[in-house]
Amino acid sequence: MASCPIEPQFFASWDGTRLAWRELGKGRPAVLLHGFFSDAWTNWIRYGHAAALAAKGFRVIMPDLRAHGSSDKPHDPAAYPPDALTRDGHALVAHLALRDYDLVGYSLGSRTASRMLATGATPGRVVFSGMGLEGLTDTGRRAGHFRNILTNLGQHERGSGAWMAEQFLRTTGGDAQALLGIIDTFADTPIEAIRAFDLPAGVVCGAEDADNGSAPALAEALPQGRYFEVPGGHMSAVIKPELGQAIADFLAG
Repeated sequence: MASCPIEPQFFASWDGTRLAWRELGKGRPAVLLHGFFSDAWTNWIRYGHAAALAAKGFRVIMPDLRAHGSSDKPHDPAAYPPDALTRDGHALVAHLALRDYDLVGYSLGSRTASRMLATGATPGRVVFSGMGLEGLTDTGRRAGHFRNILTNLGQHERGSGAWMAEQFLRTTGGDAQALLGIIDTFADTPIEAIRAFDLPAGVVCGAEDADNGSAPALAEALPQGRYFEVPGGHMSAVIKPELGQAIADFLAG
């Protein structure tokens, strides 16, 4: 991981895995969950999204997911049962004794936020960014996409989506073996469960991002869903200030 100006703090998750988180700002807690191959620094801090939330009066809490960033990257398959990241999210909320907080995800982070809601998390508001309906209800397609990337490193056609993902993996210093374990943690969220997520929900997605299916369809399925379109595709939206601003505006609204 590139150098981050915010030092990590650590806690032991449900199985003893050492997980890192970083914080910025003071106020109402907002837990931000990053995407696959990424980390808190790359997804939330580097391009100003965390600062945008802090400026709106939030205590921005940003874990490095299991097998990412400053967190442990175990190679034992036992560390990657279905919903392992979901349990990590619940463990962080419990460790910090959060009672009234908001929950935000990008891509894999959105998938994790969905699973947390489906297993009892009670944030005040939720934001699904970089995510469409099919990315929550049918994780198998993305699982296959990522398994292909990680098991064929150095063999992807230059300029292809898989090649670009591999280049991103190299910039974040990802551990391919540990990240393969993350794929085994993927769990679908049934459409019936999504329709029962009855809380203010923002769906923020790049105009050119259909990697995880339809973001407008996800907003429509959520009882209180609102769709916000920002510039970019799945990988480029993260570097644009509009992403963080849209999330901050929704949570502060």
